[in-house]
This record gives sequence, C-alpha cells and structure tokens, in this order.
Amino acid sequence: MNKATILLSVACALFLAHPVLAKEAAPLAEDPAVEQRLIQISTELRCLVCQNESLAGSQAELAQDLRREVRDLIKQGNSDQQVKDFLVSRYGDFVLYRPQLKPTTWLLWGGPFVLLIVGLAVLVNYLRRRSRLIVEAPLSEDEKKRAEVLLKGDQV
Repeated sequence: MNKATILLSVACALFLAHPVLAKEAAPLAEDPAVEQRLIQISTELRCLVCQNESLAGSQAELAQDLRREVRDLIKQGNSDQQVKDFLVSRYGDFVLYRPQLKPTTWLLWGGPFVLLIVGLAVLVNYLRRRSRLIVEAPLSEDEKKRAEVLLKGDQV
C-alpha cells in the first residue's frame, strides 16, 4: 500500500468515527413547563442587539443571557407579566414587541401613521405644483401639417 492509500483510509476511519464521539444534546431546562413559558414570553420580547428579531430566535450573547435571566425569574415563581415588567423596568418599553399604550409610547404607536399622513400631504402638494407648471401650448400650423403627414405615413 502506498502512503496516499493509507492516509485516505485513516481519514475515512476518523470521519466515520466522528458520530460515535458525538454527545447527546443537553436538555434546555430541567422542567419542560418552565421552558415552554420561557419560549412563550421570549417570543413577545425584542432582542436588544438584533432589534428586529425576537428574544426567542436570537443567537446573540445578550439574548442568551436574557433568556437565562427570564428562566431564573420563572423558576422564582414570577408571573409572565412580572417577568415582562422586570425587563421593561430594566431596558425600557423598547424590549416589548407590543408596548403598552401610554404617553411615553404614543410616538411608537402613532409615529408610522403620522409619517404616512405627512408623506401623502407632501406627495399631493408636489403633484399640485407640478400640474400648475404644465402649460399647454397649441401647435402651430406648420406643426399640425407635419403631424398629419407623419400620421398618414408619408415622409416630410
């Protein structure tokens, strides 16, 4: 046997032995009920790093730390609302995907609608100004004759 064949055999043996070395996945929580509540709560919370991803789906380190903290709060016997209130007191209303409607969050709830109305007003104003700038100029007699010739298909 040559060296290449031996190296290939050893590589195949190592490749096939790799699944044998794999370990069983560790359970996410000792209590499946705690884990279920964690998932339910964390889908309603925003990842503070990713911002457009839920806490449940984010792989950021901060998201993992927050999930661990939520899990600890659940194990301490806090209700879902108490867990959310704790995170809001610590990180602000932004951590919630659906923040409560209160004076400090009016801009979050109404901002998109205000921007839409302002955008439509600007568009209508622009279109009105543009239509006033368009002046209809009647064709001269030469232009009319030329257009008739072109429409008939004759050359000028």
